[in-house]
Amino acid sequence: MKVVLLKDVKGTGKKGEIKEVSDGYAKNFLLKTGSAKMADNSAISENKNKQVANAYHKQQELEKAKALQKEINGKQITLKIKCGENGKTFGSVTGKEIADALEKLGFAIDKKKVELKEPIKTLGSYQVSIRVYPEIVAKITVEVIAE
Repeated sequence: MKVVLLKDVKGTGKKGEIKEVSDGYAKNFLLKTGSAKMADNSAISENKNKQVANAYHKQQELEKAKALQKEINGKQITLKIKCGENGKTFGSVTGKEIADALEKLGFAIDKKKVELKEPIKTLGSYQVSIRVYPEIVAKITVEVIAE
């Protein structure tokens, strides 16, 4: 029996796939739990339309991410941090401070997308990666100066 999966089913397939399963499995498990529906012509065409729409929306997101990457690439941010007499810093610069500085420039970036191996604890200039989209990374320069 052919069914359209409405959600991921372990061992059977992912949401949106059309699968051929045994009649008993379909009737007794997939259909009863709402994990799938019968694959008639309307369900198959509806599924194809959803896949086309999802692909279109993914493409739009990718184009927005590329545009954002072009805008952010090469930007320089200056952050001030309190320092002692010998240049020792009090605290550190984290992804949150970098994201807040980017927000002031007009870029809505989540702090989780700022990739720092460890917080910045010394003065100087650093290259920081911003993961705009899973496969798109923008590079910015963060200048840390004494307050």
